Amino acid sequence: MPAKQPEECDALFEKYVNAGDLESLLALYEPDATLVPAPGQVATGTEVIRAALKPMLDAGMQVELNVTQTLVAGDIAVTYNEWTGAAKMPGGVELTMAGKAMEVCHRQPDGTWRFAIDDPYARG
Repeated sequence: MPAKQPEECDALFEKYVNAGDLESLLALYEPDATLVPAPGQVATGTEVIRAALKPMLDAGMQVELNVTQTLVAGDIAVTYNEWTGAAKMPGGVELTMAGKAMEVCHRQPDGTWRFAIDDPYARG
């Protein structure tokens, strides 16, 4: 299911992460998109993003995203969200995380939206 509005990229990201659906999750990104999988790290391109997201899904990460603002200029949009996540780590230890994200979304020729840049560790 493609995003019909920029905010839907975040809603679908949440849905696909929580379902463990890596292929649908990857379809939210442009082929040459950039993801910040951890502070100070950059993953660019579908296969590198796949490698960065797979461990999160393998750990059963469950996330909640709350879009707080969207700015649109033509075919480009910036979304801001606050997120939380939790996963069971080896040994049964629960990992919880939270942060503020910024994403640049790009309207595709068919009118749908995809991530061009996804930074879940944006400062602010």
